[in-house]
Amino acid sequence: MSKRKASISQKSHHKWRRKIIAVLLLGFCFSTLLLVEMQYSRIKTLASLYPPTVQKPKIAFLFIARNRLPMDMVWDAFFQGDIELRYSIFVHSRPGFILNKATTRSVYFLNRQVNNSIQVDWGGASMIQAERILLEAALTDPSNERFIFFSDSCIPLYNFTYTYDYIMSTSNSYVDSFADTKEGRYNPKMHPVVPVHNWRKGSQWVALTRKHAEIVVQDDIVFPLFQRHCMAIYSANPADPSKEHNCIPDEHYVSTLLAQEGLEEEITRRTLSHTSWDLQSSKDPKRRGWHPVTYKLADATLSLIQSIKDIDNIYFETEYRREWCTSKGIPSPCFLFARKFTRPAALHLLNI
Repeated sequence: MSKRKASISQKSHHKWRRKIIAVLLLGFCFSTLLLVEMQYSRIKTLASLYPPTVQKPKIAFLFIARNRLPMDMVWDAFFQGDIELRYSIFVHSRPGFILNKATTRSVYFLNRQVNNSIQVDWGGASMIQAERILLEAALTDPSNERFIFFSDSCIPLYNFTYTYDYIMSTSNSYVDSFADTKEGRYNPKMHPVVPVHNWRKGSQWVALTRKHAEIVVQDDIVFPLFQRHCMAIYSANPADPSKEHNCIPDEHYVSTLLAQEGLEEEITRRTLSHTSWDLQSSKDPKRRGWHPVTYKLADATLSLIQSIKDIDNIYFETEYRREWCTSKGIPSPCFLFARKFTRPAALHLLNI
């Protein structure tokens, strides 16, 4: 009888021990859940106080310069402010040139030169090659989503925020592009790789989307063709111009390439950089020729800048097409930048 009582007592003891263990386990689980909930609430509170930094898409500013950037202080004023996450800068100068404290007064351009630059000759395909070098360097940053070219005589007309919003408001590239039917620059030797119906002319100062920038860098068909069959007669064969077509590569390459790729519906067919080509009416004979008007100190007035800002349409004579300029679906100024300015003219405008 005592053995039976002992057995019953032992079973009762084990039963209570299991209950105690179960209660302890439940308590442990509850405490763990409570701790997790407290940590989660703390993380949510901290996250609301310190939201994560979102990387905004950037514009790559790509400068093609001879040596120094004479407009560096004008651009210095343009880049000032809390905008560092929205732009990057790349400069193509002559081989071996370095942008340091001795060659630029702007901190924004220090060491911004590409280190695999080439010697660029006017009227040859080397200008296209320089553009491709700049694009290749800028594409290494995945945050760069727009790529816009400038000469060393170009100045901004608006502040950075307005410029950024204007360019990023569309998914299109800005590429000056129109049919070149009058000047006979197309070389029949390009046929059939580049047929004449894809031949385009336009300003080289384009603003490209990342997709189109990659197409330019990866192109191994049209670019070699331009190297062989497209050059300015005065640089190619001045003794006998008839032996070469008067083809200036940088005025045709990007627009022709994108037409060749069937991408013209993805571009706004105008440039964002104003250039004055009204050379025939110039009173100064030295200003007449193939090159655009250069704005000197005497030209640098606020009325000049305002007259450029007031342009709201562009007429393309060869296509009988008038392009009314818009941004975000509303009428807008056509140009965000202007060239060609001398350094004294640009600094004078900055001061006033």
